[in-house]
Amino acid sequence: MNESTTPLCWGHPGFAGRVGVARCEVTPPLEIFARNWGAAAHDRASRVHRPLLLTSVVFAHRQDDSQVVLLEGDLSWWYDLPSWHWFQQQLLGRLKLRPEQLWFSVTHTHASPPLTREVVDGEGGELLPQWLDDLLQHSVRLVEQARGALQPAVLQWETGTCHLATVRDLPLPDEPGRVACGFWPEGRPDSTLLVGRVCTESGVPLAVIVNYACHPTTLAFENVTLSPDFIGAMRQVVEAELPGALAVFLQGASGELAPRYQYTGDPRVADRHGRQLGWAVLSTLQGMEPPGTELVFRGVQPSGAPLALWRHRPGRFDATLAARRGQVELELKTQSPLEELEAAYRACQDRTERERLRRRIRQARSVGTSGRWPLPIWTWRLGDSLWVGTMAEPYSRFQQQLRQAFAPRPVVCINLLNGTVGYLPPAETYQLDIYQAWQSPFAPGCLEKTIQAACDELEQLVTESE
Repeated sequence: MNESTTPLCWGHPGFAGRVGVARCEVTPPLEIFARNWGAAAHDRASRVHRPLLLTSVVFAHRQDDSQVVLLEGDLSWWYDLPSWHWFQQQLLGRLKLRPEQLWFSVTHTHASPPLTREVVDGEGGELLPQWLDDLLQHSVRLVEQARGALQPAVLQWETGTCHLATVRDLPLPDEPGRVACGFWPEGRPDSTLLVGRVCTESGVPLAVIVNYACHPTTLAFENVTLSPDFIGAMRQVVEAELPGALAVFLQGASGELAPRYQYTGDPRVADRHGRQLGWAVLSTLQGMEPPGTELVFRGVQPSGAPLALWRHRPGRFDATLAARRGQVELELKTQSPLEELEAAYRACQDRTERERLRRRIRQARSVGTSGRWPLPIWTWRLGDSLWVGTMAEPYSRFQQQLRQAFAPRPVVCINLLNGTVGYLPPAETYQLDIYQAWQSPFAPGCLEKTIQAACDELEQLVTESE
């Protein structure tokens, strides 16, 4: 064999630091209000499909005390921003963190109660504030457990594909300009699956981070269970293959993405979807090189052809850990004054319309009904990877353009991070009768402005941390 003197090597993008993980169950009592669909005839679930889980991952530098904290839960969304701000301030104070260090991510299951300190109008609505307080206590304890479990570890990334998500913007053939929220056979979804594997220095798996864009709307208005939707079965599949590791799901930019078959009351369909995603995650993991290694070119072996020989060696990974909080000023659509919305809600007798009005009132109380509003943009850098999230629900164009701009770095994109505010649809959708555009409190151009602002924030993060 002809030995090579050229230091040619390749490895998965990674981060070398300390990592701690912890998990607990946060399933509420069945008596709690859990109605997330205007078409639902019930306010409360009657059974539990799978338990709702809360997971914490703490990433820390190897040489100093700097760290960032991720909390991920089988939770739907924040009912109102004041409740999120209270929750955030409580966590920051008790955990002694700066705002940019703490990320609270919901999987966005639609079969879990809303998060609020308010007593909601409906059966079991009075139980929501206590459940949120319980969630706060769980979160504090969980982060402390993860901090206590910190140990040297390596996070490595690989990109795969999953075809669970489809485009859910269906142009109605008999109603020009009207778009229904459901499977569009001609749509071209973003099927990108980003998988992060966290292992100890000896190769023991600690966590698998799954960043995928797909609305958990399998279970809908006929569903009578509390459920993580497809995320539950995904976790089961992945964790059965990697005993001791925790699968962490981070909802991607899924504004227009959802399963092909959805809006059912059958939990078996959610499990089928979860197995599809779980198997895709396992396939991606199987395509990775052994934990903590990289490939190095060793030279050419003469044979029938000159064979390029690559062999494994311990990898060298970036230890950079950095966090930023930025914002982008978005123009609001002019809406009816809050007083008019509240009066319309009190007078309305239609259950579906009342749900729509309730959501519009929550938005108006959170961001206002005219002018501009500062949307926070959260960014992290963990070694080679960049992380970005907002409390909005951008279309997948958000993650596609950012990943293209920062390739070959892995870019983790998260919807509904640190609060809930509304959709960010493309400007052209505002010319249509489409849910995401009329639900959003923001004016046309909001998605495009947020993409540019997120790009600027990531650029600044990289520059500051070099």
